[in-house]
Amino acid sequence: MTRVTVLLGGLSSEREVSLSSGREIAHALREAGYEVTTLDPGSDLGAVVAALAASRPDAVFNALHGRFGEDGSIQGVLDWMGIPYTHSGLRASAVAMDKAAAKACFAQAGLPVAPHRLLEARDLAEADPLPLPYVVKPVREGSSVGVHILRERDNRRAEIAASWCWGEIIAEPYIPGRELTVAVMEDRALAVTEIATGHAFYDYDAKYAEGGSRHVIPAEVPDDVRARAMAVAVAAHAALGCRGVSRADFRWDDARPGAEGLVLLEVNTQPGMTPTSLVPEQAAYCGIRFPELCAWMVRQARHDGMPRDGAKGFRDAA
Repeated sequence: MTRVTVLLGGLSSEREVSLSSGREIAHALREAGYEVTTLDPGSDLGAVVAALAASRPDAVFNALHGRFGEDGSIQGVLDWMGIPYTHSGLRASAVAMDKAAAKACFAQAGLPVAPHRLLEARDLAEADPLPLPYVVKPVREGSSVGVHILRERDNRRAEIAASWCWGEIIAEPYIPGRELTVAVMEDRALAVTEIATGHAFYDYDAKYAEGGSRHVIPAEVPDDVRARAMAVAVAAHAALGCRGVSRADFRWDDARPGAEGLVLLEVNTQPGMTPTSLVPEQAAYCGIRFPELCAWMVRQARHDGMPRDGAKGFRDAA
């Protein structure tokens, strides 16, 4: 029987989401016939390595979110140990987690992205970095952690700057319109979902709280917008060098003609796998049950990963 260790929890600000994802994944993999253990990695890296070595997994299902889980850190550890793992490798994970680096990659590939400016909290305190309205967010966080929209007559800028604790800031023009997302399985876009929420934007609570958002699948958008979003999602997955499953997030300004208003925001290399998450919904829409999706990810990881033959070396980090 194939042994899988599910990594869940971890050290990031998205710990609770990761715990929820990991529990769902472990249950699904057991249903699919795998021998499953779970591991919540703490700050003692030696203990993490020892626990992984003791569990002797044939593959690791990486259900960690945020820093240390999807930024290349744990991927490097698993590469060193020669353990195959789900989702993207070290390089793709690190680039995708850095919003500025990812946007440079997307722009080089000719994909539609918004202009941006990088700044520190002290710069934000001094002046608006862009004409209002604009968005500020951490360069290296996920799940909409630390995201703020500043609009006309908004007096929160100094307050946001004073309480900022996420390092470098990326500022972008606010794009009006609708929120769309596309899941990708290797080289296949699954569907386009529109995310409707009563919140100011698709924030942390909208993503993970029960009833925080409504997912419309398939999104009620023109055919050319749907086709363009799916093509861009696959191209972005490839441009980063992603493996397995990813999810591309978009804003679509529906006041502009056709697909002209479609803007790629980011690619999530470790999409949520909770009961309210988008990737499992899109997979189900395509006829793929959740245990089947998780099993495919393990099979794909073992196919792409380095075999456990006792030899020390590195797998392809792309």
